[in-house]
Amino acid sequence: MSPDPETSGRVVAYFFDWQFNGENDEYLDPVYSQYREFFVLVDAHYDGQPVSWCPYIYVDNHHALARGLVQGFPKKIGQVHQTRVFASPGKASPTPAPGARFGASVSCDERTLAQARVTLEKPLEDPSPLLSRATINLRHFPTLEVGKYDKPAVHELVRMDYGDQQLAEVWIGSSEIEFYPAPREELADLRPVRSGMGFRGSMSYNVTQVFPLA
Repeated sequence: MSPDPETSGRVVAYFFDWQFNGENDEYLDPVYSQYREFFVLVDAHYDGQPVSWCPYIYVDNHHALARGLVQGFPKKIGQVHQTRVFASPGKASPTPAPGARFGASVSCDERTLAQARVTLEKPLEDPSPLLSRATINLRHFPTLEVGKYDKPAVHELVRMDYGDQQLAEVWIGSSEIEFYPAPREELADLRPVRSGMGFRGSMSYNVTQVFPLA
């Protein structure tokens, strides 16, 4: 892979409040199926095509962490928080509307790594560009046998297969985001030069496989 020359180093930062489900109604066990996550996707090129690469990702659920490592996401345990929306409006629950404000933060090992703010302006009529890039990951599992440290058991680029991917109630607006340096963390190396469009919405998708690339 190589940097995308068309987008001048664009990085998209996501804060998610997830709930997953498999074949056994796992969503009925919230302590197992709910988790929050922060990650960044860097614009890149692979085989001449625009793609996204995930170098850093933090999650607060060890089940999601294990699943992500299998998929090729370099997940670490962190603490992620974001403004929530509830059906009953009030001072503590912004309603998606012009001027509504949302905040989010991520920390790891008790050190704050990033904070973000989004102020909504208008609904996004066509959210499909937000899903236009395939996500490329590296599945890497080292070998711990003496003499074979340089021969990992698994080392392959894969493309994520997102089935039935949907976006709903997407609003766009202005954004602010800051990355903070912390010992043994590299996220701040992607410290933004400027902030672009912010957005807030809902998304769902299915994952059943990944496609090996190299």
